[in-house]
Amino acid sequence: MSTPAAQGQSAEHPFPVRSVAIRVAGWIEKLGSVWVEGQIAQMTVRPNTKTVFITLRDPAAEMSLPLTCSRDLVVNAPVKLTEGTRVIVCGKPSFYTGRGTFSLRVNEIRAVGIGELLARIERLRRLLEAEGLFDPRLKRPVPFLPGTVGLITGRASAAERDVVSVAGTRWPAVRFAIRNTAVQGPTAVAQIVAALAELDADPAVEVIVLARGGGSVEDLLPFSDETLCRAIVAARTPIVSAIGHEPDTPLCDLVADLRAATPTDAAKRIVPDAAAESALIVDLHRRCTRALRNWVDREDAVVAGLRRRPVLADPLAAVAARAEEIGRARAAIRRDIDRRVSVESERVGHLAARLATLGPAATLARGYAVVTAGDRVLRSAADAPSGTPLRIRLADGAVTARSDGPDLSTGETDEQ
Repeated sequence: MSTPAAQGQSAEHPFPVRSVAIRVAGWIEKLGSVWVEGQIAQMTVRPNTKTVFITLRDPAAEMSLPLTCSRDLVVNAPVKLTEGTRVIVCGKPSFYTGRGTFSLRVNEIRAVGIGELLARIERLRRLLEAEGLFDPRLKRPVPFLPGTVGLITGRASAAERDVVSVAGTRWPAVRFAIRNTAVQGPTAVAQIVAALAELDADPAVEVIVLARGGGSVEDLLPFSDETLCRAIVAARTPIVSAIGHEPDTPLCDLVADLRAATPTDAAKRIVPDAAAESALIVDLHRRCTRALRNWVDREDAVVAGLRRRPVLADPLAAVAARAEEIGRARAAIRRDIDRRVSVESERVGHLAARLATLGPAATLARGYAVVTAGDRVLRSAADAPSGTPLRIRLADGAVTARSDGPDLSTGETDEQ
């Protein structure tokens, strides 16, 4: 036999609504008091009622929490409570069984002071700096002449008018992709981040401008939000931050690729001045023309100077001057050669005379003869035995003879 299911555990034994509501209320009542920080997104004060309804929003996330408190608590708050005010509240979670709604019943409200806000911004600044998000090497260059400029600003704001009018005056062909968002209050960060993502995804947009006029520290808090700062760093399109006036420096100024002092300054930085560029082109053209003419004049003077040089004015003058010198050198060489030939000729004559005096011809002329037997010159009588054919060379010719042998009586050889 099966055991019947407990109430609420099956379709046959459901809980009535009142039972569930009472149980949920009991569970929530056990949570106790809690301190919560957030930004007032909406506050409803109904006439003739003692309860004020507040929506408290998380500045860094799409989450909110309903609050209820007494009218006296709002009236006697340390600062005037309005939408966008950062507060710290203490309350006890409660569940209203009549409508099945959850809320935080607040019994104490403290405003976050300027000093605390500035201290938090400074802590976030140090954190982002330690992560290297302010590194100049991460900054992307703004294009010289963007075709389409993305503009994120408040609806019908002075910042929008300044950027559009000044940029249009400077470069009439510039086009804008404008996204109007809240620029203060609890919804500002989410709307700005969404608009930034949309423009960054558009390939036609070449630069994005965040523009807002001046305001208090509380008004500019969205532009020091960590979520927005990281979205700016993650964007692929160059971003120009033009928030507030010159003294205002929200954190988005530090992570943006270019900081402009004011929205007007941003318009001057994203597009060039057409009149100034035209004047610059005219000036550069004039300077180029003058420089080219000066260069031509200098080169013409150099060529004229070269042509005036003697070697180019009379090219044959150098040759003529050298021709005389060469003629003199040739004459000197010829004289030296002639003198040397004469000296050597005289010396050869003397040597010939001496040779003739000492040679056999002179001896033969004096009556001597040279006797040869075959190819031998006779030097001894014994070299010509009887019957030896002899050739006798005289001064005016030669004769032949035959030897009769040595003459022993005289020591001379008989010849016939």
